[in-house]
Amino acid sequence: MAQNRLRATVTSCLLSGLLFAGLSHAASPIENLTVVVPYAPGGASDRAARIVSDGLHKKLGTPIVVENKTGAGGRIAAQYVKSTAADKNVLILANPAIMVVAPLVFNDIPYKPDSDFQAVSMVTEYGFGVAVSADSDIKTMDQLITWAKEHPGAFNIGVPATGSLPHFFGLMLSQQIGSKGEIIGYRGSAPVITDLIGGILPVAIDTLDVLTSQHQGKRIRILATSGSEREAALPDVPTLKQSSVELEASGWNAFFAPASMPADKVTQLGEAIKEVTSDPALQETLLKNELIPVSTNAEETRARIEQFRQQWAPVIQASGFKVTQ
Repeated sequence: MAQNRLRATVTSCLLSGLLFAGLSHAASPIENLTVVVPYAPGGASDRAARIVSDGLHKKLGTPIVVENKTGAGGRIAAQYVKSTAADKNVLILANPAIMVVAPLVFNDIPYKPDSDFQAVSMVTEYGFGVAVSADSDIKTMDQLITWAKEHPGAFNIGVPATGSLPHFFGLMLSQQIGSKGEIIGYRGSAPVITDLIGGILPVAIDTLDVLTSQHQGKRIRILATSGSEREAALPDVPTLKQSSVELEASGWNAFFAPASMPADKVTQLGEAIKEVTSDPALQETLLKNELIPVSTNAEETRARIEQFRQQWAPVIQASGFKVTQ
């Protein structure tokens, strides 16, 4: 009997030890979190960050503060997050301009995306549109391609900024349709739309959150969108592939953690954010804010960013575009 009791006691101790060992390896609760947005309040990135942060707060019970740190196209915010101490929980909601384009076009930036950051979760994506004035005689991509080949010197494409994703997407489009367009960089989307409506620009490329309302208001005509399927808000507009142009591309917003954040916490946050962004109610909120929801964990996010880099980096490098600081 004594031996049985001793054996039971030892077994109980061993099981308890295994239980506590398992608990010690479980991810620790996240007591607080700061989300840094590299752009001004009210923009697409800011709206995405606040909507997802609210959902994450409700899921984890974690106090979350959203901070806007603007300047230098997001590079100031990236440098700030990169330098965060290991005991601080900080994420940045970044886009390709910060994590893919900047290292290719700037000679010297204060961070290295691959070594200074860890991908956590992709939360939204956005497409591009190819547009003409509503008064234009061009009504389809086929007609635009024919016109561009017949008027090579007049095929000017307006984009909201030199070195922006619409700029490089314009280069992709020109290459794909076999007609070199002249990319005209503006200072923002508003003057692009003004010149497009006024007939000064024959063609414009911008993100769909900019173009959609203008198309719906019948001031411009979106000929095609860049995604894999038609946009819910633009059921009358075909994709480029549906228009016989073999080109598909999109931008994204994703959360990144500094390299100092422990890997288990990155995984924990990635899975939590993926669960939050998979919620139909939150997805509906994003869609109402002209944001296309995406749900990925850390591993899936890394794969999608690498796929994006492989598609865009050759175009950016071949353009020879550089910014001197």
